[in-house]
Amino acid sequence: MLRILAVDFDKTLSFSNYPDVGDPNTSLFQRLINLQRKRWVIILWTCRCGEPLKEAVKFCIDNGLTPDYVNENAPEAVTEYGSDSRKVYADLYIDDKCCGVKSVERRLRRRRRRV
Repeated sequence: MLRILAVDFDKTLSFSNYPDVGDPNTSLFQRLINLQRKRWVIILWTCRCGEPLKEAVKFCIDNGLTPDYVNENAPEAVTEYGSDSRKVYADLYIDDKCCGVKSVERRLRRRRRRV
């Protein structure tokens, strides 16, 4: 079974703010490297483009992680779903701004109680 993980760069793999490349999130890098060894597909999923994107890819490689894809879907996902959507498909997304559905639902319930 194919497992795909999409990971953001700024404030996630790197503790920096765009356009800088700062200190690596070494514990996250190690986890991703281990998952990749277990045959997970790792997609670098970032808004960076041009030279800043090249710097991010080099940073990942220099820290031991060679992404399988960069801002693109795995061909297996395209085949399975019949199209190459602009949204990168993954089983798991890691991003500094992500918020799981359950936490959003809890927050909304708390707000309703206050009103």
